[in-house]
Amino acid sequence: MEKILEVTDLHVTFATYGGTVQAVRGVDFHLNKGETLAIVGESGCGKSVTVNAIMRLIPNPPGRITNGKILFKGQDLTKLKEKKMRSIRGVDISMIFQDPMTALNPTLTIGNQLMEGLKQHHDVTDKEAKRRALEMLDLVGIPNPEERLKQYPHQFSGGMRQRIVIAIALICEPELLIADEPTTALDVTIQAQILELFERIQEVTGVSIILITHDLGVVAKIADRVAVMYAGKIIETGMKREIFYRPQHPYTKGLLESVPRLDTKGKLQPIEGTPPDLFSPPTGCPFTARCPFAMEVCDKVYPESTAMSDSHTVNCWLQDERAKKVLATMATN
Repeated sequence: MEKILEVTDLHVTFATYGGTVQAVRGVDFHLNKGETLAIVGESGCGKSVTVNAIMRLIPNPPGRITNGKILFKGQDLTKLKEKKMRSIRGVDISMIFQDPMTALNPTLTIGNQLMEGLKQHHDVTDKEAKRRALEMLDLVGIPNPEERLKQYPHQFSGGMRQRIVIAIALICEPELLIADEPTTALDVTIQAQILELFERIQEVTGVSIILITHDLGVVAKIADRVAVMYAGKIIETGMKREIFYRPQHPYTKGLLESVPRLDTKGKLQPIEGTPPDLFSPPTGCPFTARCPFAMEVCDKVYPESTAMSDSHTVNCWLQDERAKKVLATMATN
C-alpha cells in the first residue's frame, strides 16, 4: 500500500530546570493511505508529543526535535521553514485536539471559526465559504446547520462541540487527520456516535487517520493497525487482530488484561509499578522493572525488532531467537 507518512528514528527532548526529558526516543512507524493507525499506551508515554512533532507544534524552547525524519508524501517536515508548515497545517494535515471545550474560541460564532481556515488557505468568497461550512456541519451530523452557524460554543453540548472541532479539521479536505484522544471527555453513548462519525468520514473522504488513545475499546472499533508505545518508544506494531489476539510484548499483554471484559470472570490484572523516569531512561528495555519475565539482558541492552509476520513486529528479548535458544536450554537442564 502507498505510504502517506513515514516517521524514522524520531527523538524529541524538553529542557527543564531539573534536566532534559527524553520524551520520544527513536520512534519508527508509517501510515498507509486511507487507513487508521491507533497509537496506544499509558499517559506520559509520548503519544501526544509524537503527533505534535508531526505537526511541528513542539514549543521551542523548551522542546526540540533532536533527530529523525518525518516524511509526509516524501517531504521531510522537519526541514521545512515555519511559513511552509503553516501552509500544510489545516490543509494537508489537520489535528483534533484533546478537549473540545477549550479548542473553540468562546467569543466567535461557529460559522466564523469554521470559515476562518478555509478563507486563509483558499481563495473563496464569503458565499462559497458559508456553503462549505454548511456542508461540513451536515457531514458531522449537526441539525439545522443554517441556524447553528450563528451560535457560539457555549450553546452546544460537549458531543456537539466535538463534532464541530472535527468539522473545522476537515473543512480544507486534508489527506491526514490526527485525532488526539477525541472521545476522552465524552460519555459512552456520545463516544460511540463520534467513532461511527469517524468511520463514515473516512468512507466519504478517504482521509488517513492517526488516532491517539489509551482506550482499547476505541481501538477495537475503528483501527486498522495498532502501535503500542511505552516510555517514548514504540515496542510493538501490528494489525488490530494481531495485537488483540496474538500480543507478544508483556506490556501489550498487560494492557489487554487490565481491560474489563464480559466473557471473563475474576479480578482485573493491573500492571504493577510505574513507568521509568525519562530524565534518565534505562539503556535496556524500559519495561524491565515491571516485567514478570525480565532477564538479565533486558536491563542492559535494548532488544532489536523481531518480525512475527509481515505486519507484526515486537521489540522484546523473549521473542528474539537468541533468547529463545537460551530459554530452551535452561528448560531442558
